[in-house]
Amino acid sequence: MNDNNLKNIGIIMGGYSHEYEISLKSGMVVYKTLKEHYNCYRILIKEKNWSLIDENENLNEIDIKSFQVINYPNLIFDCIFNAIHGTPGEDGKIQKYFSNKKIPITGSNSVQSELTFDKVKCLNFLSSKGIRVAQSMSLLKTNKVNYKEIEEKVGFPCFVKASNSGSSFGVYKVYNRDEMVSCLNSAFEVDNKVLIESYIDGREFSIGVISFNGKNTVLPITEIITSNDFFDYEAKYEGKAQEITPAKISTKLESKLNFLSKDIYELLGLRGFSRSEFIVNSNGIYYLETNTVPGLTSESILPQQAKCANIDLKDLFINAVEEVIN
Repeated sequence: MNDNNLKNIGIIMGGYSHEYEISLKSGMVVYKTLKEHYNCYRILIKEKNWSLIDENENLNEIDIKSFQVINYPNLIFDCIFNAIHGTPGEDGKIQKYFSNKKIPITGSNSVQSELTFDKVKCLNFLSSKGIRVAQSMSLLKTNKVNYKEIEEKVGFPCFVKASNSGSSFGVYKVYNRDEMVSCLNSAFEVDNKVLIESYIDGREFSIGVISFNGKNTVLPITEIITSNDFFDYEAKYEGKAQEITPAKISTKLESKLNFLSKDIYELLGLRGFSRSEFIVNSNGIYYLETNTVPGLTSESILPQQAKCANIDLKDLFINAVEEVIN
């Protein structure tokens, strides 16, 4: 039974991307964590239909135009908790939708989400603000590919990345021109814009920055050591990587990474959860990318970092809701 004194929270999960299954896991973690504190509703977002999953696991249709649950016409949501990785949860589309409905949604707004989700735009923006990034170039699906230019400007090995994608879908490490042809084709199946980025040899770090208790907080740093060629989907979700939190690094490097990750969070104008990736070598610190809806499963990095900072998931999730309701 729902408590009329508690706020109604819709937890959106699913989405339209390859990250659908991961989002379902994240959404379930949020649901189980928050259901003692709010009236929580699981909302499954698919491209053609949206539905509310009730306690008996039945799907109840939602009118997408009005965001009204057909079987529960009097149900009004006080807040939406965004657990959708990829589109439409991380690229600004769902934020715009709920903004138009005047329903608060956790995390960053539509403009910030759109910027960070587009790897090419985000790198160009941060590079213009003085943040060090790898040498790169971008291609549209309609462009004629100049392989000689790619080799001269970016070199091998390099990374080919679908510009609008997460969880390392559409990301390939490329060693020569022959591989470039097939990897570009594969990346263009994920998005019609592709980033080609120089490979930087170094240590990889992932840093969570969150707004918590009214201030921007940098969580303990994670170093990623993978037996795979890079931190790909398999390494992220199938245990093919070591994630060391807190990272075993010098106080000086820790201080630099903390300052830089917080600076990027504020330059991008983010709110709620974020996780940024960096490579560090003797030349300095290179920024790779930022996720504004990072994974919230037990294998995910941000919950590990929060735990290390003595912030439990309940407090983390309640804070995310309360900062947008109040």
